[in-house]
Amino acid sequence: MSDFQYLTPGKPAIFKDKYVTKVTECMKPYKKGAKADIGIIGLPASKSSISPSLAAEAPKTIRNALNAYSTYSGERKHDYKDTTILDFGDVHTHPTKLEETTERLYISVKEMLQTNACRRYIMLGGDHGVSFPSIRAFQEYFGRVGVIQWDAHHDVRNVEDGGRTNGTPFRSLLEGGFLKGEDLTQIGIRDYANALEYHEYVKSKDVSVYTMDDVDHNGIVPIMEKEIKRLSQQVDFIYLSVDMDVVDQAFAPGCPAIGPGGLTSRELLSSLSVAASHSKVKAMDIVEIDPSKDVRDITSRLAAHVLMCFMYT
Repeated sequence: MSDFQYLTPGKPAIFKDKYVTKVTECMKPYKKGAKADIGIIGLPASKSSISPSLAAEAPKTIRNALNAYSTYSGERKHDYKDTTILDFGDVHTHPTKLEETTERLYISVKEMLQTNACRRYIMLGGDHGVSFPSIRAFQEYFGRVGVIQWDAHHDVRNVEDGGRTNGTPFRSLLEGGFLKGEDLTQIGIRDYANALEYHEYVKSKDVSVYTMDDVDHNGIVPIMEKEIKRLSQQVDFIYLSVDMDVVDQAFAPGCPAIGPGGLTSRELLSSLSVAASHSKVKAMDIVEIDPSKDVRDITSRLAAHVLMCFMYT
């Protein structure tokens, strides 16, 4: 029996409704031999960011945001409290060497996959640079990969001007032979956010590019349905890469590279739900949230909804 009536040492003093299951209640730390529906790993690296960024802090804030939401979907009339989630923790990055950090991210994602513990996986960045080692590990493990990239930017900058950064992951993947151009779809590319050279580069690689103008005229859901069908016919599995700066700054103020004219939060979530419903989708990363720039965790809370769309579809 406890020595205290109202104190619970070592536990947070939070209200508990017996009828409500929070998402975080379904998360357990990984232990050898454990199995689950979803695996989560933090890739807290942002020192390669072109813009000053504390995106390395995002895995923590996104996990915290999940504690605000229940497992029940009123739209689907289903409680997902039985969906199990394993948390593999965060990768220990190198304090100064960027190439060493990239290698550690690659090794850690690869080790997670080798446990064969989960059906699907979620990577919490970090800046977009983490997608290069993550997608590389998935491609080597599962085979030919198709990638759907939500982003305001092409992220195929040259490496001569600054090495590998958060602006180079897809150039690194394409030129490293880990990803074919025809297997990459970019959605939400925004005006005045890229260079002509990089637009011509992705077109020369046969990347499917959908600008915000395309989204306005054709609709985000029809675009997603078309691309999921196309990719699924030519690849072994599909990886979703969600750069939160694809969202309009009004809905995602906590991004290092905010801007107007992006997706609404509903457009992001509805398109993500369509993609996540396909059986070939095995993984998703979410990147480019800087909690120090956020307002009342608006961006991390949207990211939490992105995770729930992925996990509960």
